[in-house]
Amino acid sequence: MLKSATIGGARVLTNAKGFTVYSFAPDTASKSNCNGSCAQYWPPVKGPASAGPGVTGTLATITRSDGSAQASYNGHPLYTYVSDTAPGQAKGNGVNLSGGVWHEVAVSGTAAPAAHSSSSSSSSGGGY
Repeated sequence: MLKSATIGGARVLTNAKGFTVYSFAPDTASKSNCNGSCAQYWPPVKGPASAGPGVTGTLATITRSDGSAQASYNGHPLYTYVSDTAPGQAKGNGVNLSGGVWHEVAVSGTAAPAAHSSSSSSSSGGGY
């Protein structure tokens, strides 16, 4: 079951245990591009999944290259991240690994902004 939680100020999807759920930018609505060693670091969320309180997007299932079912949310195949060791962590958000950028999945169904890249846009005039 997928739930919603507020992590780092963003309303995001979590799995039943409260771990943050991620999407992978190179994926499509019907194909995961995270297989092999990638899937060891970013375990796919098994499908089908059910919606818990606050989860209002469209849940579906895709078939992975190994034939297993993976849950998707608003057209994004879903994953967890092995470096998240406790509920409420989002260590994978904004990380560029395995050929693309990972985003925590906002309950609204869009990629949540990367909270970790606190790039305060103080452009110093291009460094002249």
